[in-house]
Amino acid sequence: PFLSEKILHYGVVSRIITEAFGAEGIRVEYGFFPWKRAFLLAQKGKWDGSAVWSFSENRDQYFYFSNPVIQSKWVFFHLKTTKFDWKTVDDLKGFRIGATLEYEYKKDFEDAEKAGKINVQRVPKDEQNFEKLLRGRIDIFPQDLDAGYEMLNNIFSKEDIQKFTHHPRPIKDSPFHLILSKEVERNKEMLVRFNRGLKHLQESGKVDQYLMESRRGDYKK
Repeated sequence: PFLSEKILHYGVVSRIITEAFGAEGIRVEYGFFPWKRAFLLAQKGKWDGSAVWSFSENRDQYFYFSNPVIQSKWVFFHLKTTKFDWKTVDDLKGFRIGATLEYEYKKDFEDAEKAGKINVQRVPKDEQNFEKLLRGRIDIFPQDLDAGYEMLNNIFSKEDIQKFTHHPRPIKDSPFHLILSKEVERNKEMLVRFNRGLKHLQESGKVDQYLMESRRGDYKK
C-alpha cells in the first residue's frame, strides 16, 4: 500500500520521496519491479536507487541509506469483539494467528511458530488475512499500522472497517529508508540533498499529514 503504480502519487512513500527531492529541485522517475529485481537493478547502478528498505549490513555494502522516510510500527489487528491483550509471545497461545507467506516477523514470534507453541496460519496475501479476521476464521493478524488501515479502507465498507481495531503494543518498530546505489557517482550528493528535503517536509507537518491521508484510504484511485 505504501508503493504502487495503481494508486495516487504511486503511494504515500513515493509522494514523500518525490516532494523531498522536489524541495531540492530534483525530479523523480519511478519504475515498478518485483522486490528482488528492484534491489538488483539499483545495486548494479542501472537505477539510482530503490524505496524503501530497512537497514542491514549486507545492504550497506552497496547502498547509501537515507534518513528514515517512514517508521514502520507493526501491531496486532483484531475485531473489537475479540478480547485480546499481550505482553510476550506466551500470551499469544490459544489465539488463531494470521500471517503472510515469506514475511519475516520478530524472532521470538517465528521461533514460537516453528516450535508449534503458537497457532499461526499463513496465506499468500495480507488482504486474505483481513478477510479471515472479518469472518472470524482467525483472531489476530500482525501488520504495519499505516499499511493495515490503508488496506482496510481499500477492501472493506465503512461499516465493516468499524469492526476492526489494533492493540497499541508494537510487535516491532523499524525505520525504512531510501537506498541510493554506491555505483552511481553523484549519489553521495543526492543523499545529502534528499535528507535536506525530507527534513523540510517533516518539519512542515506534511509527512504526518500524508500518512494520515494514506491510513484513511485517500490514495485509492
